[in-house]
This record gives sequence, structure tokens and C-alpha cells, in this order.
Amino acid sequence: MSIVLSTYALCVVALFLKMLAISCYQGYFRLRFTAFINPEDAAVFNRSAQAAERPEVSRAMRAWRNDLENIPMFIALGGLTIALDAPGVMTLWLCGGFTAARYVHTATYLASLQPWRTVSYTLGVLCLVGLAALVTVQVVMD
Repeated sequence: MSIVLSTYALCVVALFLKMLAISCYQGYFRLRFTAFINPEDAAVFNRSAQAAERPEVSRAMRAWRNDLENIPMFIALGGLTIALDAPGVMTLWLCGGFTAARYVHTATYLASLQPWRTVSYTLGVLCLVGLAALVTVQVVMD
């Protein structure tokens, strides 16, 4: 297996683990405060359903939704760069950069840190644009 494919695969797994951690983060706050919006969940703890999610849960949900808007594009574009045999060093840097940017984005989102959340988001998007450019160049050159 090539180093590029291995790195891409590890980035995908790291992003999966990050999203899993956000899910656990939400569950932690729901359980810690026994605050659930779904009546069936609240009933398990002999509680009434809440009208709204706790602020920590709502913030984590927004971070998770942001991942859902970005990570599938990374998986597709990264996979295409490998399938098209795009330049390996650039692919490595862009995959690693995207993954690091998404970790920082989540941490800064949960901590309410601006401008770092926007900076990390922008760096991730630039990595996606770079991957798209690599794919385009490979397709046009063939």
C-alpha cells in the first residue's frame, strides 16, 4: 500500500473518530444533566422532555453539521486524487492539512473561539480547493 493511500485512510479514520467524539460529547451533556428533548429518552430517567437542547449540545450539533458539510467532500476528493494518481506530496499535505484544520475547527467551535474557528474552517476549505485542483489537473492532463 502506498504512503499516500495509507495517509488518506488514516485521515478518514481520524475524522470518523472526531465525529464520534462529538456525538459522545453531546451524549455526555445530555446524561450529565439528564436533559433530553425526546420524550422516550427522558422517560428512561423518569424525566419530562425538555423544550430545547442544552447549549453545549446545540453547539456540538452545529459543529457536527459543519463536519457533515465538509468531510464527505474530503472523502470524495481525496479518494479521487489517489485513484487518479495525483502528485503524492501535495495529496499528503492537503489530506493532513484538512484533517488538522477540522480538528482545530471542532475544538475552537466547542470553545467559542473566534477568529480561530473561521481561520481553521478557511484552511480546511483551501485544502478542499487544492484537492479539487489536483483532480482537475489530472483529468485534463489525461
